[in-house]
Amino acid sequence: MSSVSTIRTRLLAWYDVCRRDLPWRARQGEQADSYGVWLSEVMLQQTTVAHATRYFLDFTGRWPTVAHLAAADDDEVMAAWAGLGYYARARNLLACARAVAIQHGGVFPGDEAGLRALPGLGAYTAAAVAAIAFDRPANVVDGNVERVMARLFAVESAMPGAKGELKDLAARFVTTVRPGDWAQALMDLGATVCRPRTPECPACPLSGVCKAEAGGAPETYPRKTARRARPRRHGVAFALTHGQAVAMVRRPPKGLLGGMLGLPTTPWRAAPWPSTEAVDHAPGAGPWREAGVVTHVFTHFSLDLRVLTASTRARDAALLWTPLSEALAGAPTLFRKALEMAVR
Repeated sequence: MSSVSTIRTRLLAWYDVCRRDLPWRARQGEQADSYGVWLSEVMLQQTTVAHATRYFLDFTGRWPTVAHLAAADDDEVMAAWAGLGYYARARNLLACARAVAIQHGGVFPGDEAGLRALPGLGAYTAAAVAAIAFDRPANVVDGNVERVMARLFAVESAMPGAKGELKDLAARFVTTVRPGDWAQALMDLGATVCRPRTPECPACPLSGVCKAEAGGAPETYPRKTARRARPRRHGVAFALTHGQAVAMVRRPPKGLLGGMLGLPTTPWRAAPWPSTEAVDHAPGAGPWREAGVVTHVFTHFSLDLRVLTASTRARDAALLWTPLSEALAGAPTLFRKALEMAVR
């Protein structure tokens, strides 16, 4: 294995030529905007660069600074977040923005410890912001970096148990020389060359020093344990309309889709709901008609959500009556799909 300095030199030279042009990335030689770096890192935790880019541009167009975001209406931010994964991240985003605005005068702390103390900002994001926005030495390890380290050193331990070992290997390369560029170079290498299924080894700046390449099967790293089957749950959603308005409820603050506006539903459980049992949870007497079934995949389970629809002549004041157009535009993906099925 070549020395740390040799690997760093080769990868940074490659990065200077092949770095990706991303809307949150500073031009070469310029300091990055900490707000943009933080926002992008939070968005990228559950989606791809291509998918996150349009959200990033929308957010920064509407809320160009952390102070603007801190002053934003919660529901507007939640609606803008729809399609980016767990809404808990959006709630944490607002909590962090408000802490930066109120406690730090709208300026992000410049070190990992200060960043880590912010609400909802985990160890990975703190390291990424410290390195990329403030050029501080930090061990920034995401899935791309884990893959590069697993292949570079041909790590035989299986994921997720190997995470600690891969993080320790990545730490060997962290120095005070261009720490932000180094973090981004590793990410870019994993995203564009050292790809999960089809690594482009001939184009890699580390070709010839990679143990997995030498072994002839780099695509088999990182090693993985057998994946468990994803459990399936069942629920029933109720789309109750009054003219051009639909009855919504505010979901509990904790749990999946916490704090969001959604359709009234039964609890989600392992067994399907018979109609006679499900309507006990309905927001009105009906009659209810079947509209179809929405299948939605969460991280830890799949959900089959039957959709029942009905109309009413009277509005129950306990429900949140929302114009259909607003509900379709701002509801979480699961409920948007259910509404689309109900009104088609």
